[in-house]
Amino acid sequence: MLIGGISMVMGIAIFVTVFLWVKNKNNKLGYIWTLLHFLLVSAAIYFALKGITFGYNHPMASEEISLQMGISGVVWALSMICLVIALFKFSKVRKHSDS
Repeated sequence: MLIGGISMVMGIAIFVTVFLWVKNKNNKLGYIWTLLHFLLVSAAIYFALKGITFGYNHPMASEEISLQMGISGVVWALSMICLVIALFKFSKVRKHSDS
């Protein structure tokens, strides 16, 4: 249920982002960075779930789980950087000329 719920919410978020991007042609880069954020968060969740569900009877289970959680953390950090860049792109003030 956890994987299904996460997949459903991420799918809806990606769909809404693409819909808004098609509807509003401004800020292309903001939408691209937002989509990249969603994809990276999904990858981070994948690695975290892979680490959580790893068999503890494996001889090197602790190291493998730590590696998966570390990868998840790095990918999550990259996704947060993408989100911050997207926020900067969306918050830029556009200057319109009156001519």
